[in-house]
Amino acid sequence: MKKQVVVAGLGRFGSSIARELYQIGHDVLGIDTDEKNVQDMLGHVTIGVTADATNEPVLRELGLPNFDVGVVAIGSDLQASILVTVILKDLGIPF
Repeated sequence: MKKQVVVAGLGRFGSSIARELYQIGHDVLGIDTDEKNVQDMLGHVTIGVTADATNEPVLRELGLPNFDVGVVAIGSDLQASILVTVILKDLGIPF
């Protein structure tokens, strides 16, 4: 069954996860603060967005409350990783 998945952080781990999920047929929204990481993923995700995933209003505007799965792949900032996880749960993303 096709799922809508958001991947926050498109470094080595996040981009690998996003590519794999996209290849098996899921809708993937990739978010990263680094424009180069987002550009590198074009064609490997459904939508790529340069944004700060710790900004809840931006995530709401992107429609994240309607997503099925959230993957937090922010490896360089533990606080940001925890904050994004909490925000995704608050938005009602079940997994």
